Amino acid sequence: MATSTPVHPVDAIPPVRQLAAFGLQHVLAMYAGAVAVPLIVGGAMKLPPADLAYLITADLLVCGIATLIQCVGFWRFGVRLPIMQGCTFAAVSPMVMIGTTGGGLPAIYGAVIVAGLVIMLLAPVFGRLLRFFPPLVTGTVILIIGVSLMPVAGNWVAGGSGAEDFGDPGNLGLAAFVLVVVLAVQRFGPAFLSRIAVLIGIAAGLVVAVPFGFTDFGGVADAGWVGISTPFHFGAPAFEASAIVSMLVVALVCMTETTGDFIAVGEMTGRKAEPRSLADGLRADGLSTVLGGVFNTFPYTAFAQNVGLVGMTRVRSRWVVAAAGGMLVLLGLLPKLGAVVAAIPAPVLGGAGVVMFGTVAASGLRTLSEVGFEGNHNLTVVAVSLAVGLLPVGVPTVYDAFPAWFQTVMHSGISAGCLTAIVLNLLFNHLPGRSAAGAGEPAGDVATEPSGTVART
Repeated sequence: MATSTPVHPVDAIPPVRQLAAFGLQHVLAMYAGAVAVPLIVGGAMKLPPADLAYLITADLLVCGIATLIQCVGFWRFGVRLPIMQGCTFAAVSPMVMIGTTGGGLPAIYGAVIVAGLVIMLLAPVFGRLLRFFPPLVTGTVILIIGVSLMPVAGNWVAGGSGAEDFGDPGNLGLAAFVLVVVLAVQRFGPAFLSRIAVLIGIAAGLVVAVPFGFTDFGGVADAGWVGISTPFHFGAPAFEASAIVSMLVVALVCMTETTGDFIAVGEMTGRKAEPRSLADGLRADGLSTVLGGVFNTFPYTAFAQNVGLVGMTRVRSRWVVAAAGGMLVLLGLLPKLGAVVAAIPAPVLGGAGVVMFGTVAASGLRTLSEVGFEGNHNLTVVAVSLAVGLLPVGVPTVYDAFPAWFQTVMHSGISAGCLTAIVLNLLFNHLPGRSAAGAGEPAGDVATEPSGTVART
């Protein structure tokens, strides 16, 4: 009698009820970040409210399509892991500069389309770089991702950047209430409820927020029922050399960050990223970015916010995130639904964000616990990479006097820390003639080959 092959948790499809609940958690976790980029860019360009609303619905639509491509996949596109896609913040400064100093949205979209095509071409090259991401590097990068997201959670907890009541004790109290609910459900709730602890915490926070005036659903009535983003709504794309160059720098930063996110989720789900799957995932990023340029939105990348949710809930199914992608498509086509989600107050998201982003950092520490730190320079690699990665997080203006391309790379703590970890690992553990014992490998018995590589004994 033939035995059926067991289904990997990544490929398992939960029941519809759980699929919807788990998927909604991912949508709520990333929604604020997803709409932030069009709001910032459109606001800097002083676009009218109607155009801002159009940018947001277009963004949500392509977010959903990009997530479906990444999770479900087709041919050589998609990493087929539970990865949410969203607009990258690394592109905000270059896009604001392009949009406000001449060229406007058409120049932005022309540069975005070219960047997406370049990402697709470079995807196989990045896929072959996986050997430069041993546990020493991946653990450090995952730790930096988690810690660098904490200011995002902190801003949400305080009321959201630019809020008139930023830092009000009521905001912090509401966030603390949500955090307590999430922890209580995780600790005392049955297995299914503990996996949707974030969703329950957000729902409980919303129940408290409404009567105490923390939110306003007035925008729901003003939003339309149906909205469809049409290609090149703001005009045909313009291809300007300076804009394209700045966006290509962003593309390299995005590929580095996305590689770190793929590796992190691979570690959490038990399906580690391989060179081919990594290339397929980056190729999907490039395709989504091209779609962004065509459908009036911006470059797309893996959303680190949702990496923490995968680790916290231990729900590893890619179909859960695909369901979230479907919900984003609906939000992009039905602006009124999007307005309902947008009305959730920032402190409610902040309470959930604290534990989610902390989970990412803790996952990095767990990976680093497998690395040997005796008789080698691995501690130096982690220490310096962490410091470089957190420098722009703690002092956001530290690189303001440097050229724009340098700021684009180094203002992102994730890309700065990742690049530093790769370079230092090569310097200390891969140069010919140096001992590589413990070079990012799990602790245990290792022997050094004459070439400086590590061999298991």
